[in-house]
Amino acid sequence: MESYKNKGYEPSEVQLLKEECRKEGKPFVYVEDEDLEVLNSGECVHIQFVGQYKGQEVIYDAIVYTLRLHHSSLVYEMAMEKVKAAFPQYVAPEERKAGYRIDADLEEEIELFLTELIEEIEETEAVKVQEHIELDPDFEYGISLDICLNVEEITDEVLVRFIQNFNGNALTLDNTLYSFSSNGQDE
Repeated sequence: MESYKNKGYEPSEVQLLKEECRKEGKPFVYVEDEDLEVLNSGECVHIQFVGQYKGQEVIYDAIVYTLRLHHSSLVYEMAMEKVKAAFPQYVAPEERKAGYRIDADLEEEIELFLTELIEEIEETEAVKVQEHIELDPDFEYGISLDICLNVEEITDEVLVRFIQNFNGNALTLDNTLYSFSSNGQDE
């Protein structure tokens, strides 16, 4: 019996996913992911699909998100680094443990500071992003793909087109650097 890196490389698993895709009528299936709050936003999805890797059929486990979401995440991270440098005692809302307390006036001051930093980063276009794919063949299940696309929304049509191009070796990524602003104007 052949030994595989992980279950996502096993032909029986690949066959199960193919059957699931056939039932769905799509070349992919959505994966429920409680860790990704943005999944319901239309800007990020978690999918699995079958493709080739080094001449073998494998399962690709992919997070697909918009360029705008990627940009806003990087801007937020950059701004939070500056907030934490200025206010070392501050803990971001997404990192707070139960029972965390902060003075309301201080929190308001910090949130205003954060908002100003985000606006400054966007205005100066300090963060620029482009379409990209990161591939990890040593993932826990199949091959991990981190896919950032320059689209307004991640729809079934966008995913079908991506998978067709990816599996057909016809994928071309936009190497243009983009910057976005919160008020909705692309730059």
